[in-house]
Amino acid sequence: MKTEEPRWLNADESATWLALFRMATRLPAALDADLQRHAELSFFEYQVLAGLSMQPERRMRMSILAEFSASSLSRLSHTARRLESKGWLQRTPDPTDGRYTLAILTDAGWEKVVATAPGHVAEVRRVLFDALTQAQFKQLRQISDRVNDAIGNDDCVGGHNAPNC
Repeated sequence: MKTEEPRWLNADESATWLALFRMATRLPAALDADLQRHAELSFFEYQVLAGLSMQPERRMRMSILAEFSASSLSRLSHTARRLESKGWLQRTPDPTDGRYTLAILTDAGWEKVVATAPGHVAEVRRVLFDALTQAQFKQLRQISDRVNDAIGNDDCVGGHNAPNC
């Protein structure tokens, strides 16, 4: 039986892949360092709090929040424990289905997001949008959507308020 030869990347594809990989690694690290420095929050912790802040009644099932934050339920549970100890998050059984746990953003958590968001948005703008032209960031959105579509199963991450996650 003959095996198919891999479709190796050409020089342009390889350079693009490496540039994308470098950006995908460095961007979250830069945002994490900025949030740690200015808000004493990790990027992941901020994503969890911000995700809850965008939901009706500032609550979401932990399983959906894990999908939204592109995390395992185990990692999210450890983070939720830390956020609970700071008074920013509360977990409670879902009253509509006790098999699930709800994560709820507390008033103190809401205040933390409100205080942190302006600086975080300014840093996102500085490292991403200010570095691109209007046409480039529209292309980046289109490219990101196409890649996410190719990866598949992105209903929750792409639709932050998607009720069916």
